[in-house]
Amino acid sequence: MAGIYIHIPFCKRKCIYCDFYSLACSSQVMDHYVAAVLKEARLRSGELKNAVNTLYVGGGTPSLLSTDHFRTLIDGLSSVFDLSKLQEFTIEVNPDDVTSEMMTAYQSLGVNRVSMGVQSFDDKDLHFINRRHSSQQALEAVENIRNSGVNNVSIDLIYGIPGQTLDTWMHNVQQAIALGVQHISAYCLSYEEGTPLWHMRERGEVQEVDEETTVRMYEVLVEHLCKAGYLHYEISNFALPGFESKHNSSYWDGTPYLGLGAAAHSYDGGAVRSYNPADIDGYMKCLDLDMLPCEREQLSPVEQYDEMVMLALRTSRGLDLSRLDRRFGHAESEAFKTKAQRFVECGLLECENGVYRLSQKGVMVSNAVISDLFAER
Repeated sequence: MAGIYIHIPFCKRKCIYCDFYSLACSSQVMDHYVAAVLKEARLRSGELKNAVNTLYVGGGTPSLLSTDHFRTLIDGLSSVFDLSKLQEFTIEVNPDDVTSEMMTAYQSLGVNRVSMGVQSFDDKDLHFINRRHSSQQALEAVENIRNSGVNNVSIDLIYGIPGQTLDTWMHNVQQAIALGVQHISAYCLSYEEGTPLWHMRERGEVQEVDEETTVRMYEVLVEHLCKAGYLHYEISNFALPGFESKHNSSYWDGTPYLGLGAAAHSYDGGAVRSYNPADIDGYMKCLDLDMLPCEREQLSPVEQYDEMVMLALRTSRGLDLSRLDRRFGHAESEAFKTKAQRFVECGLLECENGVYRLSQKGVMVSNAVISDLFAER
């Protein structure tokens, strides 16, 4: 199996915390960009050796695509790849873009999963982070999506927003549960260098929520979602049974995927990653000349080992020692086992039948635990 990711790098408004590649656009630029993505797909069609299982259109804000642009994109992609075996077709949307007409068009083209950037159900939070929707629009968008017949809805939430309290965060969690969405991703607000939020902190205009409070917010999230029947299947991701993201799970499992569009990344399932420049003009100019814009990176055995350890331990499936043994050899798997033992003894890791998982306590210090289990340099 394999996945395809398409990056749509356009936004009407930039969130203050966002360091993803995005920019404003016109209809003419969108025409050119869609044509460039389809040309890249044709030039790289031989890179996917397996059946396409998942398709994910992300960004940016893919819901800024007109329905005509979206139809052109998907019809063109279908002429290059066999999409008949798609199990999951996701598009990311902003709440204020969602209309019943849009959802009807999406569903007619095969979309069966919608991921929506809600971030908060508190209008003060939304205003602070410069989102362009209100909490009411988010609720209405979920209703519109359901009415279209798409019954797999994922929402993103952010905790640790300046001014957010445990009580207001609890309201967010309870609202998400009450909506009954199938999937919830929740992330602690990060201060990425160069973003407006980072500059605000540097100037002393905002103060980060203290670590003790953000840890407690995460604990509240896990406790209440699990009690409501959600599976905590990855550190930041929760799903009702059967609704785990197949596409994102492929990233964590080492499944090959092809990334199309400016700033998109790809992986061959082995040792090669490639990435397109975060430069829409450069991306389109290359493809106008029938040249591929992507650069390739060969991962060393040590980098491959560390990546497997990191990605596997982020998930509830954990790291199967036999898998490590088969790919990297007995000496490496024994070295991992030896290093992991002290984390098992102090309760940060659990081990059952050769499968290592972070304990609930271990999740709170996951970065430190995982980095200590990396290969010796």
